[in-house]
Amino acid sequence: MELHPNPEQTLELFCATVGPALEIPYFSNGISAGFPSPALDFEDLKIDLNKHLIRNPSATFFGRVKGHSLKNAGIENGDLMVIDRSAPPVNNKIAVVFLDGEFTAKRIKKSGAELWLMPENEAYPPIQVKPDNQFLVWGIVTYVIKSF
Repeated sequence: MELHPNPEQTLELFCATVGPALEIPYFSNGISAGFPSPALDFEDLKIDLNKHLIRNPSATFFGRVKGHSLKNAGIENGDLMVIDRSAPPVNNKIAVVFLDGEFTAKRIKKSGAELWLMPENEAYPPIQVKPDNQFLVWGIVTYVIKSF
């Protein structure tokens, strides 16, 4: 569902549907990113990503990242965020927020009585949330699925 026509501000949201288990192969001992390791320890295990990525199915959505304001947090254009609407907003968490009619994803920073939405890219300014802003924390980003 597209929520805003500006491509830099657009966040595509998708409902999480959890049906029957979808088990895919899983290397429980990890995969070496250094020297190759023998495959003797290979076990044919399965993992269901729904069980690991979705804590509360009725409150979980996926959002495709559009833009570059979170790149220094490792969240880049095209990545898929797992968003939990039931998770409480906590200082320094990355949240999807509704601010003055637009959705955006930023890091929450509470400093005394002030609330800031912090980008993770020096090309974007922090946004101070003021009492006259229309503001809602829509959900907390719990995982990011990278797009390479």
